[in-house]
Amino acid sequence: MMLLISAGLALLPLLAIVWIVFFGAVTTVDGLFTSLILLAISGVFALNTFIELRKGSSGSSQSFGDSRRKLVNAGGSVQKGRVESVQFFEAHVGQPNKSIVVISDGAKNTNMLAVEGDVRNALPVGRKVEITLRNEGGKNVLVNVNYA
Repeated sequence: MMLLISAGLALLPLLAIVWIVFFGAVTTVDGLFTSLILLAISGVFALNTFIELRKGSSGSSQSFGDSRRKLVNAGGSVQKGRVESVQFFEAHVGQPNKSIVVISDGAKNTNMLAVEGDVRNALPVGRKVEITLRNEGGKNVLVNVNYA
């Protein structure tokens, strides 16, 4: 449906340009700039039509697991367990704030993670979570949280 709307809205400004040319207003400065603006509008909707066509033909219906797997392969990691504690540390001006998160997997294994930013609201203590982290320049950035 969006494809048809975008295609129709791409053709409508072109019809207005044809009207301007037939009635001789293209020789004035107003007609010239109106034609340029209408061409830009038509180009935006034509680009949207093209993107919709490519999206429909590529079969881009990915599942959530596929996108998370791609993220993990791109330098991220997934951690599972119960949040034991979250401590937030404010840094000096110009430096990123950090949170120290302790996650245990129910056994004696615990992980201590340094995450950039304030994640106290995203990771409540005592909840079982599966967090996805992205590594940006040696710093862990929280991408997604799934509560179990």
